[in-house]
Amino acid sequence: MNSPAETISCKQDFPLLADPDRRLHYLDSAASTQKPETVIEALTRFYSRDYANIHRGVYDLSAQATESYENAREKVRVFLSAGESREIIFTRGTTESINLLARAFLRPRLREGDEILLSALEHHSNIVPWQIVAAEAGARIRVIPMSSRGELLLDSLDELMGPKTRLLALAHVSNALGSVNPVKDIIARAHEKGIPVLLDGAQSAPHMPVNVQDLDCDFFAFSGHKCYGPTGIGVLYGRAELLEKMEPWQGGGDMILSVSFEKSQYAEIPAKFEAGTPPIAQAIGLGAALDYLQGIGMDRVYQHGLRLQEEALLRLREVPGLSILGEARERIASISFLMDGIHPHDLGTFLDQHGIAIRTGHHCAQPVMDFFGVPGTTRASFGLYNDSEDVDALVDALHKAREFFRV
Repeated sequence: MNSPAETISCKQDFPLLADPDRRLHYLDSAASTQKPETVIEALTRFYSRDYANIHRGVYDLSAQATESYENAREKVRVFLSAGESREIIFTRGTTESINLLARAFLRPRLREGDEILLSALEHHSNIVPWQIVAAEAGARIRVIPMSSRGELLLDSLDELMGPKTRLLALAHVSNALGSVNPVKDIIARAHEKGIPVLLDGAQSAPHMPVNVQDLDCDFFAFSGHKCYGPTGIGVLYGRAELLEKMEPWQGGGDMILSVSFEKSQYAEIPAKFEAGTPPIAQAIGLGAALDYLQGIGMDRVYQHGLRLQEEALLRLREVPGLSILGEARERIASISFLMDGIHPHDLGTFLDQHGIAIRTGHHCAQPVMDFFGVPGTTRASFGLYNDSEDVDALVDALHKAREFFRV
């Protein structure tokens, strides 16, 4: 990897951030990233010059659109270092990917008394779908605990992974704290007991190289809009041998080989899980976003994030009355903090008035907030386009907030 001192200067690639008439320090990339011009151009070009529905048209425009859509699938395969493009399923996002897996993979295998293992760091999207299928089957959720540093406590992992554990679903990176979980070790320990593993990669895919074969995960999910791509597009990677055994979770056009009123024969993967007209433009836009990231290099992206986070942590600790939640030794992208005497929502409003877009609340991670005994935090999360100027602006505004609120 490159030196942590190396920086990336690409703000000019993002029209919204490059606008000289708009003073904006965007620090909410964990929620959604801004889009580079190349992604916007790819969407515009497809809608204005190349648009057609895919797979079933025999005319040239449809064939071209189909090729562009399937090329995007191949770009995702390369991005994740998956073995085959048929292991890549397009969804609406991480949330839909997890719901697909809950319905099509786990629910048919789940019986009364079975267990699903999660971690204390999970986003609601990696909790609620499992609760729904667990309630239907009479199964239960078990949780890997965490420390006050925001790190998982793995001493009890072997005990938690019992003979009735049917799945381990785990965040690669915490959206609330930025903690990077030791997923490769956890996956290896789960596989020793024959337990399949899903990684929620919504917060890791935009920030670090991901090699699903090296990680040896069975499933991996991420969202396009957090990777500088469009909304409405996401990915579920799954091992081909597992996907082939799963029943469809939605029925309709393009996921079938033949249909009669007596019986339907389903298409092969990945089409089996992509019923109806898919998000064609969004997939092409995601492909353009991954081209952009690969052009920079994910090693460089990762080092940029580490350097910026280290700088931000040092500067934030200089602010009187500011406390940071979670001090994981390995972390990336997000910093959650509190200011004595200032409610996070009030602080977020004040920062907005100073041109700083930042997230406040429970960040769809209420169990994490409950662990720390707080209703919510202020979260600064970084992207490729952020730099020292953004950190300076945040810290300066926090000092002004102390004066304004007289704390």
